[in-house]
Amino acid sequence: MGKKSKKKHVFRRLIILIVILIIIFIGLCLVTPGEDEMVLATADGEIAGLELPSPVEGEQIIEHTGYTLSYNEEAEQPSWVAYELTRDEAFGDAAEREDNFREDRAVRTGSATLDDYRGSGYDRGHMAPAADFKWSEEAMSDTFYLSNMSPQDGGLNRGLWADLEAIVRQMAVDNGKVYVVTGPVLTDGPFETIGESKVIVPHQYYKVVLDYTDPDIKAIGFVLPNEKCEEDIEYYVRSVDEVEELTGLDFYPALPDDIEAIVEANVDTARWSFQQFSSSSRPEDYTPSQAISGTGREAKLTNAFNEVFYEIKSEVFSLLGVSDLARTLGLI
Repeated sequence: MGKKSKKKHVFRRLIILIVILIIIFIGLCLVTPGEDEMVLATADGEIAGLELPSPVEGEQIIEHTGYTLSYNEEAEQPSWVAYELTRDEAFGDAAEREDNFREDRAVRTGSATLDDYRGSGYDRGHMAPAADFKWSEEAMSDTFYLSNMSPQDGGLNRGLWADLEAIVRQMAVDNGKVYVVTGPVLTDGPFETIGESKVIVPHQYYKVVLDYTDPDIKAIGFVLPNEKCEEDIEYYVRSVDEVEELTGLDFYPALPDDIEAIVEANVDTARWSFQQFSSSSRPEDYTPSQAISGTGREAKLTNAFNEVFYEIKSEVFSLLGVSDLARTLGLI
C-alpha cells in the first residue's frame, strides 16, 4: 500500500472513530443526570463521588456498574476499588453468583489474564466483593473482571477477608449507607509475581469505610496480611490516616477539610459493630426505602467513550510519526 493510500485509510478510520465518539457522547448526555437532578441527588447533604480517592498519577480510572477502580498496570491489579453500599443494596437478591471471571477489555494496556492465576496457588481475590452487588445481575457480573482481582492466599480470601466483607455489609445495614475503598498495599515490595503478566502478589490488603451520617460521622480502616489470619478483626483495625500513610493514597478527598481531619485521624471501635451480615436477618416486611441505583449504562458508555478516544489519539500520533514519544510521555 502506497503512502497516499495508507494516509487515506488512516483519515477514513479517524472519521469513523470521531463519528462513533460523537454518538457515544450523545448517549452519555442522555443517561447522565442533569444539573437539576444532581442538586436533588445531593439536597440531603450527600456529596457526589464521596467514595472516590484522589487519582493516582499514571493510572487508568475505570467505571463499572456500581463501582470504580484505579488500575495499576505495573502491578496488574487495582490500586483502589471504591463504591457506595446502601442498606437496600446489602439486602439485594436480584442476582446469583456465576463465577464468570474474565479479562477486562476496558483496561487500555490489557488486564491480567486467567492464565496468570492458573496454577499459581493463589485465589482470584475480589476487591469489590460479588456479594455486595446482588442488587443487580450486571453489577455482580462486573465484579468478576480480573481488573477487580488480586492474588490472595486462600486462607485470607476464604477466611477473615470474607468475614470482613460480611462485616462491612452489616455496617451498611446498621448505618443506612457506607462508602468503601479497598485494595492491595503496593508500597512495601519487593513482591513475588505470578503469570506471564507478572501480576504482583501483595503482602497486605486494606479496606476503609466511611459512614457519612450526621451527626455520627465516622470512619474506620483495616489492614490484613496476605495469609490466614488467626486474630479477631479488631486486631487489624487502623485509622484512615494510618492506612493512607501505608498506601500513599488519599481517601475521601471530597470531605470538608475539618470533618476529614477529625474522622481520618481517629477510630473508635465502640462506635462500630463487627457483627457479620446475614441475608436471613432481612425483616419479612422489609421494603426498600429508595430505588437501588444502577450506573450500568453510564459506566459502559463512559468506558466506550474512553476506548474510542484512546484509539483516535493513537491514530493521530501514528499519523504524525510520534507514537513512541507519545507512549514515553504517557499520552497513549
